[in-house]
Amino acid sequence: MRLYIVAGKQTDSVTHGFLPAAAALGLDVTLLTDRAWPGAGSLRCDVTDFRSIIATVARDGTPAAIFSNSDHLQAPTALAAEYFGLPGKDWRAALRTKNKALMRRTLGGVYATELRPGEEPPGDAPYPLVVKPREGVASEDVFLVGDAAELGARCREIWTRRPEALVAEEHLPGALHTLETLNGQVIGGFRTRLSAPPHFVEERLDWVPPPYADQVLAGLRTLGVDLGACHTEYAVHEGRARIVEVNYRIIGDHCDFLLADLLGVPIFEWVLRAHLGEPMPPLPAASGHAAVDSVIADRSGTLAVAPGRQEYETGGVRLAYWPVRTTGDVIELTRTNRDYVGMIRAVGTDPAGVDAAIRGFRARHRWEIVP
Repeated sequence: MRLYIVAGKQTDSVTHGFLPAAAALGLDVTLLTDRAWPGAGSLRCDVTDFRSIIATVARDGTPAAIFSNSDHLQAPTALAAEYFGLPGKDWRAALRTKNKALMRRTLGGVYATELRPGEEPPGDAPYPLVVKPREGVASEDVFLVGDAAELGARCREIWTRRPEALVAEEHLPGALHTLETLNGQVIGGFRTRLSAPPHFVEERLDWVPPPYADQVLAGLRTLGVDLGACHTEYAVHEGRARIVEVNYRIIGDHCDFLLADLLGVPIFEWVLRAHLGEPMPPLPAASGHAAVDSVIADRSGTLAVAPGRQEYETGGVRLAYWPVRTTGDVIELTRTNRDYVGMIRAVGTDPAGVDAAIRGFRARHRWEIVP
């Protein structure tokens, strides 16, 4: 059986997650991409256009599944899967979750307005607001703004870099959580620690039971989310959960590998099996605690000193460090998730042990950025 993976840039999730998972399932894999993927069998096509994907697959062979783990490529992948009569996501749901303006219109209940390049911001909005690219990722160009003047200045600043539609939406107070689902079943969730405003860099995620998951699931059903993995961020305040954004794919930033470690299941294989139309085995309940702690650049420059990839056990905690940047890389500070230098993930029996292992790793290693 042949699996087509639709991909843009290389990611650890695909390289070290889904490709080995496909091999374990005995699948032949063809990457459809518009970029270089060294060492992987690939075909070039315009992966943003469902017509190009369909034409390329039709020329190449008979697909068993067409799958993507990219935020940007869910809708064209879903349309291609539908064309071939394969299990796939509803392309409308993929579009609603990616396009933040469509998501807000579909869900309702949160003030949001769409701003196109050059448009003036509203003066009577319920400030503070969060302004973000309508189809952005990785907290890029996401800012908290306090009034119309600040919103206007931020919009003009963002448009100098990316002249595209923005969404300005009500800032949702409360604790930030994630809900991780597979075929609509709850896997679990994380409590997210963010950087100080006006930016929204995710600094650390800790595994916790997801509060008010039923409210979030109701929102996902409204959006049409069903097949495969979904990573949803939401704010909890005064007994109410409100969705911040939906990423219709497995959680990233190495939390996907953490899920596999914590649950003791081949999570990447399970996601692919969903796209093959296979029934899902029962999801196990997690025991213990887990966290992903991000090593984040604090300045621009060249990464001169940093540890290499390593995995070991200490004090009953399984700890892994995977670099995002390597020595010699030039870093331009963005105040987004793109500033990650490396990811520390730890799985243990309790929060205290996990915290101690992460602190110990940080104490033994150095990250130096020089001008």
